[in-house]
Amino acid sequence: MHQEFQLILTPEEAASEELFRKKVAEKAELNITRISLIRILRKSIDARSALPKINIGVEVFWDEKPPEKYEVHAGYTFTGNKPPVIVVGAGPAGLFAAMKLLTLGLKPILIDRGKDARTRKQDIAQLNRNKEINPESNYCFGEGGAGTFSDGKLYTRSKKKGNVQQILETFYFHGANENILYEAHPHIGSDNLPLIVENMRKTIISHGGEVHFGKKLTELLIEDDRIKGCRTEDGSVFEADALILATGHSAHDVFGMLHRQGIELESKGFAMGVRVEHSQELIDSIQYHSRKRNKFLPSAAYSLVEQVNGRGVYSFCMCPGGHIVPAGTSPESIVVNGMSASKRNSPYANSGIVVEIQPEDVPAEFQQYGVLAGLKFQQYVETLAYRNNGGKGFAAPAQRLNDFVKGRLSADLPDCSYLPGIISSPLHFWLPEIISSRLKEAFVKFDRKMRGYLTNDAVILGVESRSSSPLRIPRDPESLQHIRIKGLFPSGEGSGYSGGITSSAIDGENSALKVAEYFKGINN
Repeated sequence: MHQEFQLILTPEEAASEELFRKKVAEKAELNITRISLIRILRKSIDARSALPKINIGVEVFWDEKPPEKYEVHAGYTFTGNKPPVIVVGAGPAGLFAAMKLLTLGLKPILIDRGKDARTRKQDIAQLNRNKEINPESNYCFGEGGAGTFSDGKLYTRSKKKGNVQQILETFYFHGANENILYEAHPHIGSDNLPLIVENMRKTIISHGGEVHFGKKLTELLIEDDRIKGCRTEDGSVFEADALILATGHSAHDVFGMLHRQGIELESKGFAMGVRVEHSQELIDSIQYHSRKRNKFLPSAAYSLVEQVNGRGVYSFCMCPGGHIVPAGTSPESIVVNGMSASKRNSPYANSGIVVEIQPEDVPAEFQQYGVLAGLKFQQYVETLAYRNNGGKGFAAPAQRLNDFVKGRLSADLPDCSYLPGIISSPLHFWLPEIISSRLKEAFVKFDRKMRGYLTNDAVILGVESRSSSPLRIPRDPESLQHIRIKGLFPSGEGSGYSGGITSSAIDGENSALKVAEYFKGINN
């Protein structure tokens, strides 16, 4: 027999297998020896009271042979002799599009400008040592996309149609910990994701697909407004009647290529700001109500949002127990992002704090670039950060948080997790007014929600500019094809249709499903 139960436990009871099984047996009114399997269905922390509680939903099996703890049926088929589909970009949208094609009887040909995850680590190590940046292999470009080495959070608020659980199960099937299947805010960690995306690549290849690294897209091959393939920088040509474009929001050159080819683009809202870092101990004390976090509780996270002068200012990619990393893609710009390893045991807590920017907010001097105005403004701010870091390579311009709000230069800076180093810089002075003024007011408001947040022991780094794309590649909402180019399926963050790993993966899968429909149409 089996039945579902809901439990409310102390952190210690949830963490101890012995205590946990005892509580489950009490709830089910069973002798513990009769229980054959306890399957966790959902798990979340309620820290609203002074004594945090763990809410756990379980399915309990007793007096019978239990099923597998977590069963996943992938459904991949061999597609080596099937019609090819080009997938450009090996980030979450591209990877999951390719995986979905394997279940639809279509052969994915996955190409990416960067390197495989294992080799990519070497380029990232150089960047972390403030040595050099490889424009094609860094925190943004390469196997797995930006999420591989910048956190691996799988939580999404997206209302996009798609099966979130299926995305989680695919990660689990390829090596992720089972806890992502039931945690309220699942997280894989940048220490685990490289092996998982490598396993996904092996699945694609073993089922007849192709994966090619070092293939930077330079041209779409189009005849009579229909995709026929693409060309890469090394002269390689890939031919197919459908192409899923999932190049990510940092592939600025792809937007330029599309613009030169006369392929329609449209401006959209995006966000820019800074990354703020506190001690994890401080965030724990605020979120756990001034109590020292015990070993049974995870590093505390937070989520903040305010409206300031008609625009949202909000936390983005909050990384408890994490590090700040250099996320730029060119030698003369500074971009920062955050990451956490699976244990989230760093003494630091960081988050992007970004300001909503609508196309009409972009300063007048950039409007000459038309649809690319937002992109040019984004690049300008990233260059400003580089010019204001004292010529220290990829060291990030930084300022104590309260100094920023008060408009004064920091005489010194606290310790920081950012490996290339930080240098005192007046971010309050050189950040564009539409960003800095809203950030200042928002930080004051955040402190009213989280007393102690606005402190000079915290530090802000510039700039957090890659939270979203300033452009969208317009597509038909039903077919998911470009509004004019048949067989072109813009997908993921770079195309303006998702944000984060999970929603991008869903968008990639949806694109693959629409490709299958498209092939049925052109073959009938």
